[in-house]
Amino acid sequence: MEEKNKAQECTCKDSKCDDECCKEECECSCEKEKCKCSDTCKEDKKKKKEDKHKYKEEIEKLKLENKKKDEEILIAKADLINYRKRKDEEVTRLLKFCNEDLIKQILPILDNFERAIKLDDDNLEDEVSKFLEGFKMIYCNMEQVMENFEVKPIDGANKPFDPVYHNAIMVEKRDGIEPGEVLEVLQKGYIYKDKVIRPAMVKVSE
Repeated sequence: MEEKNKAQECTCKDSKCDDECCKEECECSCEKEKCKCSDTCKEDKKKKKEDKHKYKEEIEKLKLENKKKDEEILIAKADLINYRKRKDEEVTRLLKFCNEDLIKQILPILDNFERAIKLDDDNLEDEVSKFLEGFKMIYCNMEQVMENFEVKPIDGANKPFDPVYHNAIMVEKRDGIEPGEVLEVLQKGYIYKDKVIRPAMVKVSE
């Protein structure tokens, strides 16, 4: 009886499927057959592994895309900040020199007043002096207005020539004077705030 029971013992233990999904389904039939669902389980495992690898690749791809988008956003924000800075600087500059065009149109009028005033002589009682008296008053008023708008004439006479402030239109050789000295201002130059709006026309020693 004992030998008979041994004969009926399962002999397919080594061939049974070891997968968790098969433990309940694969019961010993004592025929040493491989579990019927073993191949299916292996395919499922393989598919899950492939899917996991695929998902991992997708995640890495999304991470790279997010990183790229973050960099693009940072670049866009930096460009916007720079644009606003440039715009603010441009607006500030425009506001600072908003009267430049008007002042440039007034300068020739000042030049004409100066030419007329130079016609006067030392005799203040003659007709010319009396005629130019009104010119002098208007000229003084205009000078005051220009000063209020921070417009100042360039000091050029007896100064070293500076191409930023001077425009040499004549040269003359004089004894005892070093080359490059401003001999005479032929037309006044002007500075508006900290900007040269018209360089002075000068005669320079050579």
